[in-house]
Amino acid sequence: MKIRLDARVLMDKNYSGISEYTANLLSALLKIDKQNHYELYYNSFKSPVERLQKFTGENSQLIGTRYPNKLFNYLLQKILAWPKLDKVSTSEGKVDLFFTPHFNFISLKAGTKFVLTVHDVSFLRYPEFFSWRKNIWHKLLGVKKLIRRADQIIAVSENTKADLIELLGVNPEKVTVIYSGNNFGDNEQGDERGNRQNNEQEAENKLAGENELNYLKTNNLRPGFFLYLGNIEPRKNISGLIKAYNRWRLQQPETENRQLVLAGKKGWRYRRIFKDWKQSPYQADIKFLGYVDKKVKEYLFKQASAFIYPSFYEGFGFPPLEAMYFGTPVVSANVSSLPEILGDSALLIDPYNLDEIVEALEIITKDKLIRERLIKKGRERASEFTWDKAARKYLEIFTQLNDRQEKHN
Repeated sequence: MKIRLDARVLMDKNYSGISEYTANLLSALLKIDKQNHYELYYNSFKSPVERLQKFTGENSQLIGTRYPNKLFNYLLQKILAWPKLDKVSTSEGKVDLFFTPHFNFISLKAGTKFVLTVHDVSFLRYPEFFSWRKNIWHKLLGVKKLIRRADQIIAVSENTKADLIELLGVNPEKVTVIYSGNNFGDNEQGDERGNRQNNEQEAENKLAGENELNYLKTNNLRPGFFLYLGNIEPRKNISGLIKAYNRWRLQQPETENRQLVLAGKKGWRYRRIFKDWKQSPYQADIKFLGYVDKKVKEYLFKQASAFIYPSFYEGFGFPPLEAMYFGTPVVSANVSSLPEILGDSALLIDPYNLDEIVEALEIITKDKLIRERLIKKGRERASEFTWDKAARKYLEIFTQLNDRQEKHN
């Protein structure tokens, strides 16, 4: 079977969210599937070698076009429906299945099997959390048309599946839930580390420890801080977290100067959040770090006393699971997919209730038994989500659709 994967998102400079999802899923698929052939489709003026070469091998290759993205998306794909992305080719034979790991501008020829992953439909559930430009972009995407064209839809949580059924009227039988993996833990790098000699591992651990301390010192961070990691935007309820932190600090003795560390790239209306930060009497102890890469994430998780995630809506929610992997106790909102993904391994709160967030900060710092329970359960929960599991379930879907097509022919 020839599978063409929409790899355009992998041309991003920094991986996060959907691009990180795509990279991890693709790596796992290529690792377990040696029978099928994968073509990675990209559209970019830039050479794909730096971003995509690592995904090529005996059963995978790059297939691309080089058009300006706005021209390609709005004129060629949206209006002219050209070129058909399953026909763009430098290889022999037809594409049996086209897979896109997210909503995108896509035109396919009739008859090609199409699998679409939906992470969330927050733009339909909470349009007020998006700029007018983003809302127009979602309309131009033609989400309903993509949903209708898909032969199978993968939802990353039962919550996303329920939203698809309620908000878009999707047939439940057309949607399969496949949980994402944890972005730490079950990758090839981890396997390689386990096979190294002890002296090499000790040297690497020592260097990592030195780099970690240097990073903390450079950014004026004190170990034991509260940590939030994700985009800096209203949907994530960071203003609520800052206000809850202010209240919590007000109740503490002067010797309690635990910092609040906020890491992530600036999103829509981030200035409103910065305004709340500047008005905080504890502004000096609230640190904005901007975008951080995977290695720095690891540093932060290891040094945090707790991970706080009061988001109003998530389709899945990677950061809490990542924190759990490193043994960091988690306080999380009890809405959307988060209770489903985290279960009883996190301290769940109502994100609209500041008193609950304040109380959770108090519990997570003072109650040793609850901390120990959350650390233990969190590690167990994080280990349940692997990219190997996700890839095998995807492969089942791909195979079933292909078998069905061959029987039909």
